[in-house]
Amino acid sequence: MARGGDATDEPGTRPGRLKVFLGAAPGVGKTYRMLDEARRRAARGTRVVVAFAECHGRPHTEAMLDGLDVLPPVQRRHRGADFAEADLDRVWELRPQVVLIDELAHTNAPGGRNTKRWQDVEELLGAGIDVVTTLNIQHLDSLSDVVEKITGVPQYETVPDEFVRRADQVELVDLPAEGLRRRMAHGNIHPPEKVDAALSRYFRLGNLTALRELALLWVAGRVDDTLCKYRHEHHISPVWETRERVVVALTGGPEGATLIRRAARIVDRSSSGALLAVHITRSHNLAGSSPAALAEQRQLVESLGGSYHAVVGDDVPAALLDFARSQNATQLVIGASRRGRLRRVLIPRGVGETVVELSGDIDVHTVTHERAGAGRRWVAPGSGLPRSRRVAGPVAGLVLPLLLTQLLRVVSGPLSLNLTSEALLFLLTVLGVACIGGVVSALLASVTTSLLLNYYFVPPIGQFTFGGTNMAVAQAALTTVAVTVAAIVDRSMRLSRRAARATAEAETLISLAGGILRGERAVSVLLERTRETFGMDGVELRRRRRETDSGVMGASSPDRGGEGDDHETRVAIGDDSVLVLSGRRLPAAEHRVLTAFAAHLTAAVERARLAEAAAEVEPVKAANRMRTALLAAVGHDLRTPLAGCWAAISSLRSREVDFSPEDREELLATAEESLAKLSRLVDNLLDMSRLQAGALTLHLEPVALADVLPAALDTLPGSPPHAVVNVVPQGLDDVPDVLADAPLLERVIANLVSNAVRHSPTGCPVTIGASALAGWVELRVVDRGPGIQLPDRERAFEPFQRLGDTDNTTGLGLGLALSRGLTEAMDGTLTPEETPGGGLTMVVSLPAVAAASVGR
Repeated sequence: MARGGDATDEPGTRPGRLKVFLGAAPGVGKTYRMLDEARRRAARGTRVVVAFAECHGRPHTEAMLDGLDVLPPVQRRHRGADFAEADLDRVWELRPQVVLIDELAHTNAPGGRNTKRWQDVEELLGAGIDVVTTLNIQHLDSLSDVVEKITGVPQYETVPDEFVRRADQVELVDLPAEGLRRRMAHGNIHPPEKVDAALSRYFRLGNLTALRELALLWVAGRVDDTLCKYRHEHHISPVWETRERVVVALTGGPEGATLIRRAARIVDRSSSGALLAVHITRSHNLAGSSPAALAEQRQLVESLGGSYHAVVGDDVPAALLDFARSQNATQLVIGASRRGRLRRVLIPRGVGETVVELSGDIDVHTVTHERAGAGRRWVAPGSGLPRSRRVAGPVAGLVLPLLLTQLLRVVSGPLSLNLTSEALLFLLTVLGVACIGGVVSALLASVTTSLLLNYYFVPPIGQFTFGGTNMAVAQAALTTVAVTVAAIVDRSMRLSRRAARATAEAETLISLAGGILRGERAVSVLLERTRETFGMDGVELRRRRRETDSGVMGASSPDRGGEGDDHETRVAIGDDSVLVLSGRRLPAAEHRVLTAFAAHLTAAVERARLAEAAAEVEPVKAANRMRTALLAAVGHDLRTPLAGCWAAISSLRSREVDFSPEDREELLATAEESLAKLSRLVDNLLDMSRLQAGALTLHLEPVALADVLPAALDTLPGSPPHAVVNVVPQGLDDVPDVLADAPLLERVIANLVSNAVRHSPTGCPVTIGASALAGWVELRVVDRGPGIQLPDRERAFEPFQRLGDTDNTTGLGLGLALSRGLTEAMDGTLTPEETPGGGLTMVVSLPAVAAASVGR
C-alpha cells in the first residue's frame, strides 16, 4: 500500500495493496493506529469499510469507530461457543476501496470461506481491494518457536512470512517495554483481574524487550530488502552504508578459520550486522583449497550466524568485489598474502593489493595469519597461457639472446669458449624462452639466436653466412628442438589446466550437493545459489509454453550494483520448463557446471510435483485404510456381542423351556452385558468417525480433575474401581483446573485406566497421579504390565489394532486411538512413557485454566 489508496481507484482495476501494522506484543496500539488510518483515508474521500476490529473493550479504541462504516460480524458456533467473524460475503457485495480486518493471524471458525484470516485477505487483494490489517511479531511463522522459548507460551496461530513480506507497506507500532507495562498496570489492555497474572508471566520486562528486538530486526530486514530492490532497479553501484555487512574471503587454505573469527568479531560490534563468507572458485586455484577445508569453514560460518556463498570467476579480485557490492557490503576481510619474498619481488601486485586498489568505498581488512609469507604452491595455469606470459614470451625471445650475445663477447676470450659451447648456451636460452612463452616465442627466439650466432660467432665473424649444409642443419635442429619443447610445455599446461578446472567444478558441485543434503531443496533456494555461483543479475524458472508472459515459476534477482547487459542464457529444465539467467555472457567452460545445476533444479521441481501429488493422494489412502479396517472390525468384533444378546433374548422368548428365576436373571444379565458392550463399541466407532471428519462438538470449560476422576472410574467394567486403581491423593486438589470437555475427559481417563487394568498383573493396582508444570496439567496413568517397546509406541495409537494383546476377542482396538484423538481435540497431548521398574505410563497433558487465560 505504497500510496495509501486513492479515491479514483476502483476495485478490480489493479491488484489490491496490503498495509500491515506490526507490533511486538498485544496492547501496543495496532488496532488504534489501523482505525486512525481508516479515518484519514475516509476524510480524503476513500470508501472505507471496517470488516472486523477487535477493540477488547478499550474505550479509546472503540471511540475511533465513530463515523466509520462498520459491518456487523457474522456469528458462528464452534465447540459450544459463539465466535464473531468478518462478514466477507457482505464485503464482496459492497466492493469498497479499502477494508479493515484486524488480527491477521486469526483462525476462522468452521463454516467460513477459508481456514485462516490471511487467506481471506489474500482473496480480497486478488480482487483489487486494498486491505489494512494488524499482526503481532509472535504470529510470524519463522519466529513462533523463538517466541515460545522466550515466553513459554506456544503459538498456535501463525502467518507465513512470505505473505507478510509481500505487503506493500509494513508499519511498526513501537512502544518501550516499560511503557507497555504501565499501560497494562493502568488497565488499558486486560481487565483488572488479569493484570497481575499477565505482568508476572507474558508481560515480564525481559519478554517484552526480547519481543521488541525481534520486531525491530524483522522490520529492519524488510527495509533492507526494499533498499536492495530500489538499488537494483535504479542501477546504483556505490555502497550505501545503512547496515554493517562484513564479507570474508575464503581460499580454502588453513587461514580460513582465523579470518572467519576475525570477521565475526567485527560483526559483533554492530548490533544488526551480517556475516557473509564467500569462496571464489577459479581455474588456476590454490592447491590448498580443499573441499574438506571449505566444508569445515562453512560449518564454522553458519555456527556463528553467518551465511556461506560460492562464486565462479577467474578474476578473483573482480569477482570478490562484485559479490561484496551485490550484497551492499561495508567491510571486506581478506588474508595476508601467502606468497614468498621472491614471488612478491617478481609479481608485486597480488590479489590483496588489487582488491585494496579497486575496493572503492568498501573498507578492506588485511588479516595476518601463521601462513602469511610462507609461500604457496600453484596448480599449473589452464587452457592457453596467461596474458602476462603471452606478453613476456616474445619479449624474452628478443631480449635474452641479445643479452647472452653481449655476455659471450665479453667472457669468450678469457674463458676460451669455442663455437660448440657458445651454440649450446644459445640452445639453453631458446629452451628457456619456449618454457615461458610457448611455440610462437620459441620460433622467434630460435630465429633471433641463429642470426646472432651466425653474425658474431661463426667465421667469418662480423657478417652473415647463409650458405652451406652445416648452417642449414644447425638452424633446422635449433628450430625443431625449440618447437618440440614448447609444444610439450604447452600440452602439459593444457592438461594441468583441465585438471584444475575439473577440481574447481567439483568443489562447486560439492558445495551445491552439501546444501541439498542439509535440506536446501526448495526451488527458490537453488535459484538463488545458481545466481550467486555464476554472478548473474537474475535467474528465473519459466514454463516453456509461457516464456514471454507471466509463467514464472521462481525467480532470484537481487541488486548486483551495476547495469550489466541484457544477455540471457537458457537451459532446459525437464520437459516443460526452462532456466533463464540474465546478466553476463557465460563462457563455454562454465556451461558444464550450469548443466549440473540445471539437473539439480530438474530433480527439485520433480520432487515438488511428486510431493504435491502425494499430499493429494494421502487423504484418500487414509480414508481407504480406515474404511477397510472399519469393515473388518464390524464383521468380527460387533458380531460377538450381537450373537450373545440374540441368544439370550431368543432363549427367554422360547416357550419350549421353562427357566427358573435364577436362569432368567442370568440370561437377562448376559443380554444386558452384551448390549452394554455393543453400545461402547458403537460409541467408539461414532466418535472416531466424528474425529476423522472434524465434526466432533466440544464444550470447553474449566474442569477439576478431582471431580472428573471418580466419575470416570465408576464407568469401568468388572471389578470395583478401588480394587484395581490406586489414586495418589497428593496434588489432585492442588493442581489447577484444566480447560476441557468434562464428558470426553471422563471417557479418555476411563479408556486409559481400562487398558492399564487389562495389562496389569494380579495384585499390582494401576496408579493415577497429577501435577502442574509450566501452564499445563499432567495426569499420569501408571501400570506395571509388559509395557510397549519404543519402536511400537506410536503404532499403539493407530485405530483397529491391538499390538500383541493376548485377548483378541473383545474390543475394536480403538481405545488408545480414540483417547489420543479426544485429547488433541481438547488442545492437549497424550504420550506414552516407560514406567520406572517396568510397565507403561500414559501422560495426558491439558492446558491449565490460568495459562489459557493469558491473551496472546
